Amino acid sequence: MSAGAADEAGATTPATTPAAADLAATTPAAADPVVADPVVAGIAAGYAFGGQALDLGALLRDGRCRPDVPVRIPLAMLNRHGLVAGATGTGKTKTLQLIAEQLSAQGVPVFLADVKGDLSGIARPGQPNDKVRGRAGEVGQEWTATGFPAEFLALGGLGHGVPVRATVTSFGPVLFAKVLQLNQTQEQSLGLIFHYADTKGLELIDLKDLRAVVAFLTSDEGRAELRNIGGLSTATAGVILRALTAFEAQGMADFFGEPEFDTADLLRTAPDGRGVVSVLELPAVQDRPLLFSTFLMWLLADLFHDLPEIGDADRPRLVFFFDEAHLLFDGASKAFLDSITQTVRLIRSKGVGVFFVTQTPKDVPSDVLAQLGNRVQHALRAFTPEDEKALRATVRTFPKSPYDLEELLTGLGIGEAVVTVLSEQGAPTPVAATRLRAPESLMGPVDAAELDAAVRESALSSRYAQAVDRESAYEKLRQTPATGPETAPETARKAASKAAARKEEPSLVEQVVGSGMFRSLARSVGTQLGREITRSLFGTARRRR
Repeated sequence: MSAGAADEAGATTPATTPAAADLAATTPAAADPVVADPVVAGIAAGYAFGGQALDLGALLRDGRCRPDVPVRIPLAMLNRHGLVAGATGTGKTKTLQLIAEQLSAQGVPVFLADVKGDLSGIARPGQPNDKVRGRAGEVGQEWTATGFPAEFLALGGLGHGVPVRATVTSFGPVLFAKVLQLNQTQEQSLGLIFHYADTKGLELIDLKDLRAVVAFLTSDEGRAELRNIGGLSTATAGVILRALTAFEAQGMADFFGEPEFDTADLLRTAPDGRGVVSVLELPAVQDRPLLFSTFLMWLLADLFHDLPEIGDADRPRLVFFFDEAHLLFDGASKAFLDSITQTVRLIRSKGVGVFFVTQTPKDVPSDVLAQLGNRVQHALRAFTPEDEKALRATVRTFPKSPYDLEELLTGLGIGEAVVTVLSEQGAPTPVAATRLRAPESLMGPVDAAELDAAVRESALSSRYAQAVDRESAYEKLRQTPATGPETAPETARKAASKAAARKEEPSLVEQVVGSGMFRSLARSVGTQLGREITRSLFGTARRRR
């Protein structure tokens, strides 16, 4: 472990650090300085919670660390969502690690998106050294090397992890329009295509299923299917088909298919009662930011409509860390942003806390930012006029405090942050400059061979490792009913004539339009071939397959 990594702040289990009141009782010398400084006294009172809490670190005051004033987050307030922000290299990743460790220790499952590939170390005990011991001593932490139960996941199986896939049907038109970068009109047309497939019982398992349905609906026979509900222009369908072809050519097909990942597997606890930390490895898809950020939103949307309401609880059911959050919002349509806002607002009552991780609060739309009650703001840089503007905007998002936040935020070191959270009564706590704790797990990646061994031993591997391609829309569209004795010669003659006229293989459109399945469908508009799929926020499918 590098010295720099050790200095990036950290965590331990809440039981290892007493509350401010306990410290005052056991360390008489600490009480007088707290009382003498009204700012320190106010912060100490603001973070002295009565219930279970996670310890972030200790107060920084006048350049000195105050271990007698711990800065904490009430466990019950973790479902009020949060933001972890800061410039590159200021310690955001280690902040995720320290919070995840303590949540796991409290029996709360955690989901982490590992964009850089260095969070896998949470499964292994950390390595003590002088830097770790120094940081622990500064913040009053009893540091113990500890590994935590972890499950390693990988999008489409690209990387070291259990494959995470989604069916096209489940992903839905709004999310799919985002990854295809469609405009509003094209997004609405894609929604029409999904609606048709839903009502006809045509499950869109993978990309070829979606292409097959679009091809049919642009044909002479298929166009009549949508005439009564708005129609689909040839030009728009052509754009969607070209976008799908390009998307598939970029190697995206592996992410869609079966077996589909069941998000209930993110809610597990280990036999010893600790919460399982699900680490989704993303380095293998770093060059596809639009895809992985939208996939994370699918996971969250799936949790939203599958989980029952639990109201206010003493602990969250799951805490979901959404790394590189700015990628989710870049170029998002109004429908997409509205769905994100509604999901974040409502998923709290289902016991799920969401933390967005990005560089500055301005990366998050104001309607979403207003839902984030817990804030850990690492250092910001002000090298350019744009940086200065972002700094001033960040300062305005904090409650009033005695700090000069513009000066403070540009002067914080690695593993230091400005913190404000929601108290047990739901009110914002005082703004506190904080030196963060050292993680007790390994601050760095686990060896690839060790990761692969952990994946092979995972109980999830047998369920998700092998892709399955069952009959779905593409296969149904290509089915041709057996021809009778009177029609068989004519069918054969036409087929031979077409083959002689064209040496190449028939196009997908020709395959689909020529199929008996859709000739039958065209004669029976309104016939329900399967139970219609209902959809929730983002148009994600609500019916489990």
